[in-house]
Amino acid sequence: MIRVLIADDQALLRGSFRVLVDSAPDLEVVGEAGNGAEALELAEKERPDVVLMDVRMPEMDGIEATRRICASAATEGVHVLILTTFDLDAYVYSALRAGASGFLLKDTPPAELLSAIRVVSAGEGLLAPSITRRLIAEFARLPEPGQRVAASLDSITAREREVLGLIARGLSNDEIAGTLHLGLATVKTHIGHLLHKLAARDRAQLVIAAYESGLVRAAL
Repeated sequence: MIRVLIADDQALLRGSFRVLVDSAPDLEVVGEAGNGAEALELAEKERPDVVLMDVRMPEMDGIEATRRICASAATEGVHVLILTTFDLDAYVYSALRAGASGFLLKDTPPAELLSAIRVVSAGEGLLAPSITRRLIAEFARLPEPGQRVAASLDSITAREREVLGLIARGLSNDEIAGTLHLGLATVKTHIGHLLHKLAARDRAQLVIAAYESGLVRAAL
């Protein structure tokens, strides 16, 4: 079972998400939080696989809660999927910088939301169709003040650089395998090496590393 924590300041929405998630045979809700502080506390207590995290919440917003969850050893392995009604560029990149594995709007169809939970739980990065790779690239060119510079790519091999570049352009594992004429297992091995060498939590973090290092740049 994939264990899910729901964090949203609107009780009606939390209830709706609970009903939806619990309707799936492979998913279960293990807790609800009405603000970021509660989400952090429950994440440490329940260790869910995925947190559905709202952005605008009282006491502590979803971005700060995400940052603390993803930085804490107590919640290692917990993935955050940002859900919001606000389709604003700054939220997207702030959430990804904070360690979120995905970003979707609340008007996402129910079936797609359930699929997104499964994808994020498996360690894959996920962006809403309306959130483009170019957006990530634009924000990556303007690091926040005091932001740690992305890990150097000096430690990765030439083949791993190729794989990373294709990940940043949004290709799936199957598409990468076809493009580079590699077996799927080999692609997965390269991705595993990249995650380890670049200290990345998941695919979304690899995308950020690719842009911040200059390996991939925004299309003009």
